[in-house]
Amino acid sequence: MKSKTVFVCQECGSQSPKWLGRCADCGAWNSFVEERAPGAEGQGGAAGAAHRYATAGTSGVARLYADIELESHARLSTSIDEFDRVLGGGVVPGSLVLLGGEPGIGKSTLLLQAAANMARTVGPVLYSSGEESEHQIKSRGERLAVGDAPLYLLAETCLERILEEIARIKPALVIVDSVQTVFSLKFQSAPGSISQVREAATQLLFTAKGQNVPIFLVGHVTKDGSLAGPKALEHVVDTVLYFEGERHHSHRVVRAVKNRFGAISELGVFEMTSSGLRPVPNPSKMFLAERATNAPGSAVFCAVEGSRPMLIEVQALVSSSNYGTARRMVSGIDQQRLSLLLAVLDKRAGFNLAGDDVFVNVAGGMSVDEPASDLAVLGAIASSVRNRVIPATTAMFGEVGLAGEVRGIPQANLRVREAAQMGFSRLVMPEANIDPADRKAATTCELIGVRTVGEALEALIT
Repeated sequence: MKSKTVFVCQECGSQSPKWLGRCADCGAWNSFVEERAPGAEGQGGAAGAAHRYATAGTSGVARLYADIELESHARLSTSIDEFDRVLGGGVVPGSLVLLGGEPGIGKSTLLLQAAANMARTVGPVLYSSGEESEHQIKSRGERLAVGDAPLYLLAETCLERILEEIARIKPALVIVDSVQTVFSLKFQSAPGSISQVREAATQLLFTAKGQNVPIFLVGHVTKDGSLAGPKALEHVVDTVLYFEGERHHSHRVVRAVKNRFGAISELGVFEMTSSGLRPVPNPSKMFLAERATNAPGSAVFCAVEGSRPMLIEVQALVSSSNYGTARRMVSGIDQQRLSLLLAVLDKRAGFNLAGDDVFVNVAGGMSVDEPASDLAVLGAIASSVRNRVIPATTAMFGEVGLAGEVRGIPQANLRVREAAQMGFSRLVMPEANIDPADRKAATTCELIGVRTVGEALEALIT
């Protein structure tokens, strides 16, 4: 008897009896792939797993909200302070964490270091890899000084075998590297397809919740920087972390974009060394280490990522265009945001840059997306145009509106304290963010409140 096949969109999971050029649900082009429809055995297996997960709960009936008692579970430390910070204070037992990043960025290195630390302090750890053999992982572990920690290595891509090893070893932590290489025998589709990724994530979720064991999944990213596979994968897991960084820079950044047990947009900074990833407790010092103090076009911005303040250098270069159309090149900020700020400079401050090339760069390979960086970008551009140096002891932050006003931004007190601790004596900031408490806290830093772009530029470069 001929087996039944369906066409499944690899972006959203929509199914169609025939191939379609464009998905009617998510609008993706050329995303339909022919897959074998799961039979009765596959459906029953999934239903059985769901039943096992349901029966593992504390109750099968609805309970009154007031009758439920809170249970507090101690978080498990990875002994890597920056990693614990991003996770919200440590690993939560029974949580499912997804770590995504570009190839070669250091995902496996970070998780192997965390696995070795937790194996020494908490209990046995299972590291399952579908991309490397045990010998390859062992060679990296020797470089990271794993030692004799109770770390179990498994080179396996079959989901059922991984689940059997978890039940046999009963580890304190499970790492699956990567979820795109795992396949289930219930489906005939290739590993990495939406049905396989969804099944693997669902079964591992059932295992994490049912056995109260934390599980880390490594995910690949596509060319546009998003996690490969279905977007539903991010909804299944409890925490989504992105590993960012430039190949030509030594520092790496782990950013939390979803966390059910902590703050989102939390940031952890690491430095890649020959012996593994080393946490950076003071990112401001690292990002400003090579800053030129007497060069026009350089401004220091007080940023806040999650609950962490840090100082970042924003560089700008404005030169006459040798071509018919002026170029706008950016690195680390949104290009559309730069176009908006250039229009504000032209209309509200009298800077005519229509025929000039404008290049803006966030030094160190960092990416900044908060509106509080507007004032630093405008200050760096104006400094380059007028060829005047912004004082090396001056920092700034503030959002700029289309009317040329400087708007207040959140968490201003964190930025003020960080600038004062790093030795900056002047801080240009929105007038709306200045209060008497801030002035008392920053006794060594002069707070200059500005209301418009004109006032800000006058305070920065005149």
